[in-house]
Amino acid sequence: MTKINAADAGLKVIESWGVKNIYGLPGGSFDSTMNAIHNRKDTLNYIQVRHEEVGALAAVGEAKVTGKIGVTFGSAGPGAVHLLNGLYDAQWDHVPLLALVGQVPTSAMNTNFFQEMNENPMFADVSIYNRTVMTAEQLPAVIDDAIAQAYAKSGVAVVTIPKDLGWQPIEDNYVSRAADYQKPLLPEPPAEKIAAAAKILTEAKHPLLYVGNGARGAREEIIALSEKLHAPILTSALGKGIIPDSYKANMGSAGRVASKPGIEIASNTDAVLFLGSDMPFQSFFIGPQAKYIQVDIDSAKFGRRHHVDVPILADAKKTIIALTDAIDQQPETGWYQAALKDKQNWADWMKSFEDDDETPLRVEPVFKQINDMATDDAIFQVDVGNVTINGMRYLNTDKHQRFTTSGWYATMGYALPAAIGAQAEYPDRQVWSISGDGGFAMVMQDILTQVKYHMPIINVVLTNESLGFIEAEQDDTKQPHSGVDLIDADYGAAAAALGATGFEVHTLAELKEAFAKAKAADGPVVIDVKISDLRPIPVEQLVLDKKTQDPAAVDAFVKKYHAESLIPFRQILEDEE
Repeated sequence: MTKINAADAGLKVIESWGVKNIYGLPGGSFDSTMNAIHNRKDTLNYIQVRHEEVGALAAVGEAKVTGKIGVTFGSAGPGAVHLLNGLYDAQWDHVPLLALVGQVPTSAMNTNFFQEMNENPMFADVSIYNRTVMTAEQLPAVIDDAIAQAYAKSGVAVVTIPKDLGWQPIEDNYVSRAADYQKPLLPEPPAEKIAAAAKILTEAKHPLLYVGNGARGAREEIIALSEKLHAPILTSALGKGIIPDSYKANMGSAGRVASKPGIEIASNTDAVLFLGSDMPFQSFFIGPQAKYIQVDIDSAKFGRRHHVDVPILADAKKTIIALTDAIDQQPETGWYQAALKDKQNWADWMKSFEDDDETPLRVEPVFKQINDMATDDAIFQVDVGNVTINGMRYLNTDKHQRFTTSGWYATMGYALPAAIGAQAEYPDRQVWSISGDGGFAMVMQDILTQVKYHMPIINVVLTNESLGFIEAEQDDTKQPHSGVDLIDADYGAAAAALGATGFEVHTLAELKEAFAKAKAADGPVVIDVKISDLRPIPVEQLVLDKKTQDPAAVDAFVKKYHAESLIPFRQILEDEE
């Protein structure tokens, strides 16, 4: 029988599950697996990152746009610790991820050896599977089980490999379980639940469809149900792109990372069909009196965020189809017309700033350039902070574009690594990373990774010299600004020093020139745009209605955010109803 090193056997298992890329940084405790990565270089693509956190987030970024497992690694001690931010992002956004972790040789374990630590407890909270390999022979089987568990539970699997075990030769006869694995059969919606849900939705005066990531792949079905009910649609941040942003009844999202119509429709609904989401801020925007139909494949989520009138344990797409079949065509209502007019008013307001040439620049001209340059299948990896708000509002995902962010865990520094993962998996697709200067500075060293692998990623940095999202929180709680000020830097020049093409932009003319040149660039590009520190209009606390709010406060709010053309929803709804 042919012999093979145990680490090589483990990588063969990973490949059998369809994995193409692995992200990480070598360390002494990982030598045996690095040797295996070298041996498997013709069948497994290794991406060397400059920080293990970047490797983990790159694997997450790949997994989010493919739906397939991402694989990352780190060495014992500091390398393992650095993985945690990426692993937690995968856990919170329910992404399958495998982390291989180095460990000192078995003879040195439990002796307070150099870089030795008991790693299993550190990963206990973040993982659904967490094992240390105990013999060379079991290494491929443990990795096989880890991947199966990561898929089955949509979470993080951690396999710790003592260095000496990876070197040991074993029989090359392990048969992976990859061919046997099947996606679970999702339950059908019970007829009585469909009937109860249909009754609520058709009797409601202000029905709403709320779409989460669990409804991905049901675009046409959701639109058909919306048009049959004449119900507006909201999406979660992770669900952006399921429904085209320009679709007339897509109101955007609710929360801080939201749109004006999203907030207003959520606040005025009396019946919600909540599809495949666990959005944590629902109770702040959907009133307790609203009837609530929750559809999920995890019954533990029922009632977690809002009381539930009809829980449906079923696949979202199957439920949407069943509901559409069960409901007669409903008449167009004043509620629906008001929602459409609110959406159009918001869209017109945003568009009015697209060619604004004031300096520092507003964000609207930047996102117009992005949208104009973006391909129909572009991938937008968006960082955390004010940039998330702006990305949700301004990025167009009307065709086959994909938008991801660090949704629940919300780690700054997400975009650049996630873009590496997306580009590694899709070398022929256009990939963007869009960051604030705070998040970009955390991971900008890995522009070197983009340069090394000649990744044509377009990195846009929105520099406002502030941790703006936190600055706004301090303003809302009447705190002094503390720790949020950032010094400026020329990130374009810094990127050029790292081998990328870099631009520093101050004016609208410079913005247009930079984007024009970026189209012809060879390799990664960094466009550092100096923008205003004006807070994105806080739609969760709008002050627009002089009939119900203090007129002086309305005037101050409107002046600050240039919101003269925004119409209070109360007025729109009264006019239509």
